Amino acid sequence: MQAPGMDAARQQPNDEMNALVGRSLGQFRVVERIGSGGMATVFKAYQPTLDRYVAIKVLPAYHARDPVFVKRFVQEARSVAKLAHPNIVQIHDFGDQDNITYIVMEYVDGGTLKDRLKRPLPVPEAVDYIIQAAEGLDC
Repeated sequence: MQAPGMDAARQQPNDEMNALVGRSLGQFRVVERIGSGGMATVFKAYQPTLDRYVAIKVLPAYHARDPVFVKRFVQEARSVAKLAHPNIVQIHDFGDQDNITYIVMEYVDGGTLKDRLKRPLPVPEAVDYIIQAAEGLDC
């Protein structure tokens, strides 16, 4: 059984992240939320200057206030930005605006692997995914 108020505590970061839809971070206009994980939430955003969509990974406020998480996030942006490989998304920008820390990266349309794994996966397709991931990790 959950302690009283636990749902509200979990809902607050979601509400905070959902409030970014329609706002701008730098030159990027946040269009929709496309995913989330343990450390960040990812949004699809539009960059009018280059007429393209990008993905923006945003640290929730409670992580953005933690210097260890911010350092790890900056390190991730700088490390991945040095890589160039077809199986690794390109980093376009990194920033902090109104206490929102974010990484702007290449947007790849087509859904998530998590969503794809909800259906049966033929062995050749699974092998292809594993090879692509291994090649990206090798880089």
